Amino acid sequence: MTPNATRPAAWKLLVAYAIIYLVWGSTYLFIRIGVREMPPFLMAGLRFTIAGLGLYAWMRLSGTPSPDGREWRSATLLGALMFLIDYACLFWAEQRVPSGISAVILATIPVVIALLESVVLRTMRLTLALALGLVTGLIGVGVVVNPLSSLGGAALDRWGAMALLLACLGWSVGTIVTPRLVLPASKAMSAAAQMLSGGVQLLALAALSGEFGRFHVRHISPTAWFSLLYLIIAGSIVAFTAYVWLLHYESASKVGTYAYVNPVVAVILGAAFGGEGLGRRTVAGTALILLGVGAITRSRIRGQRALVQDPSDGKRQQAPAD
Repeated sequence: MTPNATRPAAWKLLVAYAIIYLVWGSTYLFIRIGVREMPPFLMAGLRFTIAGLGLYAWMRLSGTPSPDGREWRSATLLGALMFLIDYACLFWAEQRVPSGISAVILATIPVVIALLESVVLRTMRLTLALALGLVTGLIGVGVVVNPLSSLGGAALDRWGAMALLLACLGWSVGTIVTPRLVLPASKAMSAAAQMLSGGVQLLALAALSGEFGRFHVRHISPTAWFSLLYLIIAGSIVAFTAYVWLLHYESASKVGTYAYVNPVVAVILGAAFGGEGLGRRTVAGTALILLGVGAITRSRIRGQRALVQDPSDGKRQQAPAD
């Protein structure tokens, strides 16, 4: 949050929050609608290539310098982890898995990050609160992926579920390596470079998998075209702009509450407009995952505050990143 920023009117903040809550939450349903007619990798590639180009052009016109060679290499790596892997898996999986369930599984990204940092990399201390959050979140994933007879619900497509878990892993690894990379100082330019490089990689994947040969413009309905347009403009450009704008006036922890709201919005929209069932299994799994994510987030915030307040170790003293 920018310390000297003049705080805008409350209604402007509410509109920005509504955008990142509702628009990002609705993108899962629009992906599901689009991939019924469009090849998944091609649709994802078009979304992020066009959105990345648009955001890049906007930032250049506003005077933001273009990334240098080292920054482009970093953006390309993140484009591979957080767009090629994550969104290729998400768009492909939504041909097989309901949009609401997809959003719920991707809500476990903080769980995967904490698991990697505490158990694999050992860069985070595994406290009791963190362990409880991890266990709760993983149980929630188990409930969603493997339906219990007592909760009912149809079995989830195995390959679709595996693709979504791979998407979580790609985004989580990208999140962990981001602080170690040299990226543009402007968050918007950094996002534009990552989206653009990731979109181009997705288009390359679409070409390698033969999707261009299966894509016939005249066979795509107006509804599918609208879903792609919505993802480009509302889902990528407008929502991200609102997100970056909010970070100038609100703390990252407050803005990050979209991670709790988006899955709920996606589940409700999927049930209301996508014909997706809203059974006890979905509700129980969603509740457990969000409880786990909440516990992990609180544990991380407490740990960061402890580092700031402890002057005994200069190497570890740092403020929570906004």
